[in-house]
This record gives sequence, structure tokens and C-alpha cells, in this order.
Amino acid sequence: MADTGVERESMDYDVVIVGGGPAGLAAAIRLKQMAVEAGTELNVALLEKGGEIGAHILSGIVMDPKAIDELIPDWKEKGAPIDTPVTDDKFLVLSETGATALPTFAFPPLMSNHGCYTGSLGAMCKWMADQAEALGVEIYPGFPAADLVIEDGVVKGIVTGDFGVAKDGSQKDGYQPGMELRGKYVLIAEGARGSLAKRLIADYGLSEGREPQKYGIGLKELWRVKPEHHKPGLVQHTMGWPLTSDTGGGSFLYHWGDCMVSVGFVVHLNYKNPYLSPFGEFQRFKTHPKIKGVFEGAERLNYGARAITEGGYQSVPKLVFPGGALIGCSAGFVNVPRIKGSHNAMKTGMLAAEAAFEAIGAGREGDTLDAYEAAYADSWVAKDLKKVRNVKPLWSKFGAVMGVLFGGMDMWTNTLFGFSVFGTMSHGGTDAEALEPAEKHTPIDYPKPDGVLTFDRLSSVFISNTNHEEDQPGHLKLKDPALQKASEWDVYAGPSTRYCPAGVYEWVKDEQSGEMTFVINAQNCVHCKTCDIKDPNQNINWTTPEGGGGPIYVNM
Repeated sequence: MADTGVERESMDYDVVIVGGGPAGLAAAIRLKQMAVEAGTELNVALLEKGGEIGAHILSGIVMDPKAIDELIPDWKEKGAPIDTPVTDDKFLVLSETGATALPTFAFPPLMSNHGCYTGSLGAMCKWMADQAEALGVEIYPGFPAADLVIEDGVVKGIVTGDFGVAKDGSQKDGYQPGMELRGKYVLIAEGARGSLAKRLIADYGLSEGREPQKYGIGLKELWRVKPEHHKPGLVQHTMGWPLTSDTGGGSFLYHWGDCMVSVGFVVHLNYKNPYLSPFGEFQRFKTHPKIKGVFEGAERLNYGARAITEGGYQSVPKLVFPGGALIGCSAGFVNVPRIKGSHNAMKTGMLAAEAAFEAIGAGREGDTLDAYEAAYADSWVAKDLKKVRNVKPLWSKFGAVMGVLFGGMDMWTNTLFGFSVFGTMSHGGTDAEALEPAEKHTPIDYPKPDGVLTFDRLSSVFISNTNHEEDQPGHLKLKDPALQKASEWDVYAGPSTRYCPAGVYEWVKDEQSGEMTFVINAQNCVHCKTCDIKDPNQNINWTTPEGGGGPIYVNM
């Protein structure tokens, strides 16, 4: 960490956890459970950049209860809000006007959603936070971890973001410098493409010998539908239209709660066409004849978007560094064909917590938690990810039809015989490198939204309750403006205006010079991290804004 000359207060803990999602909360709960069992004291702090736990949580969600069964066996009796069991499991392949249902018996057993539950992961995280606080975990919402405390190569803690800094860098009235929270170990649970995790992976060489991490963007809306259109427990996934065969992705549609339907669309970010808009594809999807009837007379309640780690088994980096570890989607444990990650996130948080507790009990601190790395390698998380490791690269290599066919065959051979005829496939380059120059593609004409079933991005951002203090430094850092013009605009025709699901980026013609100018509307940012991933030159760096900024998701 650079010495800024700012005097900061410091607080000491046994373990500091960054991120109030399922991984961070599971780690916090497990640490305190073990302390109670051992009759010892353990000080645990958890920081969350959202204004409250759950504010930045976005997921489908169909939750495999495997991890929560281990962590809190009586979670149902304690009133956990994921309470709609899956009763019907459908998978459709869409053409522009029709749909073909794939028989569920053709899928390997690991693909079944029976025994799982659907609802709101944000609500689940709030409930987990209550369990953590009851055990004595100190939770600090609205405090982003903006920097690391590193001494002699060891991560000693984190620095929270400063409050009250103006856009020009001056200190406003009420300025408060960030605090140092120091721990014997620091667990990073920021979710996909976390800003601290990205630095740690680079600075400590954690991705050496691994495949590059791959990502998708998941867009989601929450609707209240008419009772006659609600089928509690229905879980439906689709692939195909409106995406072309060479673009990976698909949809989810989950019925839960009191006439609630979660509808979402995922686009793999290794797409080639710079004219593609994931948001536009999502809105088109809802107009399909087999889909739109669900939303007749319905009310759209919330909207959001978030990057998803999709690299899987071969892209998981080294998990430990001196003084801490990566847990959950900071490392990337999503099972892509199952479209699930929350149970894996919880389990890795628990494994890291157990390794940290053992180390602290032995009088250690600041070393590498090698026991966590070994425990992950022997866990059901790693074993499940290994079975599906080739699904994503096969889809990328052979397209939606043959790729999915080969992927299904590969999952069956791994399930039945424990091996793959493909070995372990490579992902190739990064998602940024996959984008092709605009001259190779034709612009896509997306229909104008009707404001009833389909919407524009700004009205969608409005119902995400996104807000940032206007007079604060921009958290989206452009490294080289000249490169953005020469490449992102001149070569790729400005894909940032399309891949961003929140209308953050614009290319505007300067009235005097006639030159195209890159405009960043950072106040619209929903913290999805897509720009940090997909910019073809990696010229945009996402950093944490002032605490509490961003979306406020409700029941997402």
C-alpha cells in the first residue's frame, strides 16, 4: 500500500473478511461456531461496500442446500428465507417462434434441480448476517475495502475508503479518512472480479499455470405476476434464440414466493461481435411467444446486473497468499452448466475459516493457509467442478448445438467413469481478447422498448435504486483516453455503450472539434464489473466508490 501521509485509526482483529455475500458470511459464521465449540474468543470483522447486507447481492437463485445443511443444519427451523422448493424442472431450446423441450432424464444427475430451493439470495444473506451477528461477528455495511495493508510482502489488513472527498480530490466538510482494519488473516470475498482480488492475483502471481478466468454477464428482473400465471417451484432454463450459435448464454425463469418471478439472461463475455448488447438480447428474449405470456398484466419490481465467474475448475487461481485467502467468486467456483455458485461459495468460505481458525489456535499469523488449498482440492466443490470443466470451452469452441452436445457427453463420462475423452480443455484467451473489430460484423437493430414488457436501460437503472454521491471522485478509472478513442471507438465502434447494462458509457461528438468524446456517467454504475472485463484494451479499471454507493437491490 502506498503511503499517502494520512493518519488513520487502526483496529485489530483475528480475521478480517471483505464482502457480505454467501462466502464471506459463511466464513464468519464458521469461525465463530468453532470459537464457541472450543470455548475461546475470536474477533471477526466483516465489511460490505453496500449500504446494507444484501444491497449488492444479485443471483438467480436456485440454491443447492448442501453447504447450508453443513453450516446451519436447522436453517429451515430458524426461518431462512429460501423456502420455495423446486417442484418442476424444465429446459427449452428456443427458435425465434417456437421451443423444443429437452427431456430431463437425458441430463446427468448433477444437473437436476430437485431438492434445491429458489427465492432471493439477498434475503438469504440478510438472514445469514443475523446469524453471524448473533454469534458476535462485527458487520460493517457501507464500508468498502479500498486498499490493502501490506508489510514485508504480507497482507496485514485492509483500508476502508475515505468519506467526504470531492470530485477534484479536495476534502469536503465532514471528511473522514478510511480506517485500517488489521487481521491475523484477511479473507477476500468480494465476488466476481473484485478490485482487491484482481490486484492480489496479479501481485502474487496466483493465476500462474492456470487458464484465464472467464466471465458472463447476468441481467435480472424481478416481477410480480398474476396468480393465474404463477407456478410456485417452477425452474425453467432456455438456450438458443435470441442468441446466435456462436454466442454462449441462455435464460432463467424461477417462480417463487408470493407471485414472484425472477427472470434473467446470461451472455458469455467471450462473444465476438462488438455490436452485441446483452441488455438488448435480454429484452428481446422476453418477447418470445413461449415467454411473454408469464408477464401479461405483471409488474416489474427491480432490475440489476452482475458479472459471473465462468472459468471453472481450470481457471481457479491459487487460493492463498501471505496473510490471507480468496473465497467464493473472488476465486471463481460457479458450476456453469448447473448455473449455481452460492453453495460452492459458502463451502469455500467454511474451508478457509477452518484453516484460519486452526492456524490462529496454533499461534500463527500472516503465513499462507495451505490447509485451505488442500481442503479445497479434496472437497466436493473441486470434485463437482472437475466433472463439468469442459462444458464452457466446448461451447466456446463448437457453438451452441455441437458444443452443448459434446458437453453433455463429457459430463456423462465424467459422472459414470471419472474421466473425460477431452482431458482438460483450454479456454484460450481472455474475454477482452475475444472481441473482434467492428469491420467484421454488422450492427444489430434492437427493437424500441414498449415500456410494458421491454424497457430501456435508464428506466431499469432507476428501479435498481442506484445512487452515488455526485461530488466524489469517479470510481471508473480510464487509464489512457487517447487509446480509448483510437481503439475502443475507431476499431471496435464503441462497444462500451452496448456491453454496459446501465448506460454508464457514451461516445458524444464534441460540438466545437467534431471529435468523439468518451463520457463516463459513473452515477449509473450498478457495479457489474463488465467494463473491467470486456474493454478490449483493459483500459477501464473499476474501483470502489464511496461507501454505500451503487444499487439497492430488494429481494434479488
